[in-house]
Amino acid sequence: MEHRISGNRPANILIVDDTTSNLVILAEMIKSIGYIARPVTNVRQALAAISVEKPQLILLDISMPEIDGFDFCEIVKQDPFMKDVPIIFISALNSTEDKVKGFKLGAVDFISKPFELEEITLRVNTHLKIFQMQNELKIHNKQLFKMFNNQVKKVTDEQKQLIYVLSQMVDTREDMDGEHIKRVVEYCKLLAMSLQFIPKYEKQVTAVFLDSLQMAAPLHDIGKVFIRDDIILKNGPLSKEEMDIVKKHTTDGAKKIGEMSLYGDNETIKMAVEIAKYHHEKWDGTGYPEGLKGEEIPLSARILSVVDVYDILTSNRCYRDAYSHEEALEIMEEESGKSFDPEIIRVFMKLQKRFQKTEGGNGE
Repeated sequence: MEHRISGNRPANILIVDDTTSNLVILAEMIKSIGYIARPVTNVRQALAAISVEKPQLILLDISMPEIDGFDFCEIVKQDPFMKDVPIIFISALNSTEDKVKGFKLGAVDFISKPFELEEITLRVNTHLKIFQMQNELKIHNKQLFKMFNNQVKKVTDEQKQLIYVLSQMVDTREDMDGEHIKRVVEYCKLLAMSLQFIPKYEKQVTAVFLDSLQMAAPLHDIGKVFIRDDIILKNGPLSKEEMDIVKKHTTDGAKKIGEMSLYGDNETIKMAVEIAKYHHEKWDGTGYPEGLKGEEIPLSARILSVVDVYDILTSNRCYRDAYSHEEALEIMEEESGKSFDPEIIRVFMKLQKRFQKTEGGNGE
């Protein structure tokens, strides 16, 4: 039973042997089985033939001048393009040592001279069938992987939308234009991506970090759902007792997000807990809830605190009108090394025009 490659074309078999009589015999046998025979007398010719068209199987002599069959087998198996192609050694050498060496190098079989048509037919058909099945399995696995990735992306997009909607519902009490969450997510991504170019952060800010940040950022103020309207919407200064209630939104939010780990512990949930709990910590240690200082504050929270404060400063709130972009930058720069990580502020200042709001309220 012959095996075919793409379309109706029969499989092509490369035969490498420096003895012309052996080549003629093997080529005729391969043709009689129904395959394409490609005989060559040395390794250089074999490599040239491979560059023209990839064979589906190689029949390879061991004893050849210049480069022997063992060395050629090693060359083939180190080539990503060729490593899956089955190699059958053909040789008068029949020692156990030679066979073991051949198998260790990656050969799939060993045929001793002189050649018998029935044996050649059986061995070639068997290994071509295995090769074909392996290729079909690879194609099937690629299709499954693509389907899986598409499904994961669909689920992830739906989760992002759900998180965004829930977070926006919490934030609309304070957010007069309803776009704060959207801008914070966009600003976080932009700032974090720029940090990738700083050696200090390039290993931390990975693709997984960026994906987690986009999912976690909208949840930073989720704990405010527990704060009464008369406090959250108060026009005047808050009393100490009221301020203590407001500060609790960090730990309350982190606690609620942490409960989600019962349904699966992953990087996004861990980061969402970090951001919710620590986005009001300050670089100099004067923030809350734990008074963390400097790099004790998780990077995700340090990034979010910068963009969150900038957007709050440049937005209308129930207790004041928005600051201008320039006024907000002055405040941010003044707080570098106090409220904010100085290195993150330096990057933020280089990007500041990208954060500046248009009349419609979005970044440029």
